[in-house]
Amino acid sequence: MRHLFYRGSFKISGTSGLALRELLLKLNPEIYGTIADPNKVELQGLMYVLDRLPEGIEQTPFINLTADEGYDASHFEPIIPLKRRRNCYRIDQDQMNIEVLRGRSDVYDILTHLTFFYNEADKIMQRAYDGNPKKITRVWEKIEAVVKAKKPLTLEEREVALMHLSYILGRSFQETLNAYNAFSFDKNKDRLFHIIYWMGKLSQMDITGQVNREVTFTSALRSQIGHHITGEKWANQIKEQLLANNLHERPVHIISANMHSVQNMLFAHRGLDKKYDADLEFQVYEELSSSLNKELRRSVKNYSIENGLIYIKDRSGANTDAQIIDLKDLDLNETAFAKHNFKGDDVIIVMDYAFGEQAFELMDELLKPYKINQPFKMNVKSISIMGKAGILEGVKGDIMVPNSFVHEGTADNYPFENQLNLADFEGQGLGVFEGMMITVLGTSLQNRNVLKFFKQTSWNSIGLEMEGAHYHKAIQIASKIRNHISSDVRVSYAYYASDNPLETGSTLASGGLGLTGVKPTYLITQRMIDKILTK
Repeated sequence: MRHLFYRGSFKISGTSGLALRELLLKLNPEIYGTIADPNKVELQGLMYVLDRLPEGIEQTPFINLTADEGYDASHFEPIIPLKRRRNCYRIDQDQMNIEVLRGRSDVYDILTHLTFFYNEADKIMQRAYDGNPKKITRVWEKIEAVVKAKKPLTLEEREVALMHLSYILGRSFQETLNAYNAFSFDKNKDRLFHIIYWMGKLSQMDITGQVNREVTFTSALRSQIGHHITGEKWANQIKEQLLANNLHERPVHIISANMHSVQNMLFAHRGLDKKYDADLEFQVYEELSSSLNKELRRSVKNYSIENGLIYIKDRSGANTDAQIIDLKDLDLNETAFAKHNFKGDDVIIVMDYAFGEQAFELMDELLKPYKINQPFKMNVKSISIMGKAGILEGVKGDIMVPNSFVHEGTADNYPFENQLNLADFEGQGLGVFEGMMITVLGTSLQNRNVLKFFKQTSWNSIGLEMEGAHYHKAIQIASKIRNHISSDVRVSYAYYASDNPLETGSTLASGGLGLTGVKPTYLITQRMIDKILTK
């Protein structure tokens, strides 16, 4: 992937594209299920991938990966994938541009998903044309008629079409019906037919020489990646706000989490005019997490902004928002932290989740001294990292407390003294595991043999995630070498399990955590804030 990135382009059906596909098939990642079976299209994996790629990508043979090159000032409407924060633009009938602003991990993520996507497209083509791409089959004609139909299908017509589609997919009628329902949008109930048709159609056009499916990388992207251009802009937004609000000399605690859990724990009960009850606390957070309760979330957000929270909407392109919370005048009554009787003037900076290698860029830039106008170093007392990760022993919703990170593929290792431990989470009805965690190159590159090796040998790993080693590398450099922050900065790391890649049916492709993730998310947040308020 690095070679192809620096070369600037490759064809999907060319030597390089086929080599990528062969390597992915050899690796056979758990998340891609039946990718290695030539007679079955992997439907769960396809949904996982399409949730992370722009809508309409199945229709565009040319994919162009770009830096931030000013498309937001054009007439092009951004297309944002459902499960990835990246701007994409449909340039014309044949080309999709995808902005890469989160480092090399973004490149690996996109190329891995595209490699899987084109592998499944070629499977569809082989079954649709019975191995002869120059001669259309009766079944494929039926699918084409559905896609080009001007009026909605009747129930009978849809079931007949699904029967034909099940043959193309190598799946049972029930599996195909389940996939049809899962892929449906309100505005496009027959979305699955369109996706499968265009995947097979472009594959056939590529094989017969009518078009070349190709991935290209702009020269601006190739020259900018790894140079922290976005990260510096992002960090300066935060430091400008600290300076503007006269918070730059205060003790600072950095939390990498989401944009709701810290805010809700500190402001939700007062914002909703509810009395704090420890027994019902997580019920309140579940209500706020429900997609049906937008008004409740808006009330909490408005209250928090009126009472000491500064919300920083990212303008750098890093797709990483931030919050600054001044604890000096914050009323901790009606929160889980009233018992601390906290009297300090500390400041909390909450930064949204980074993505893979982007974690190093953002943390490295955030911890550097601010050099514009009035130079200052932040008085960073602690850094807390909460994330979701794949667990190797346990189930979704369990908690992992790492004591070291090992970077996959290099054996670069980062041991540390974690302020959190098993005792902080015991007795809460959740599984808790402590030990080494692997920082992997991508979400889609793990197979069962590699994972068993990390779990069952002396590595004794408890889970895998994408940012830990990158965060800690930046923290070590800033605190131990460059003296940007104090050498005795305290660190807290904890992860909740979003999946178990060793358990069939529990990979990331099986779906999200839903409300199962509420308790571990808020429990970890609570323990991290406890540490901040007691030291």
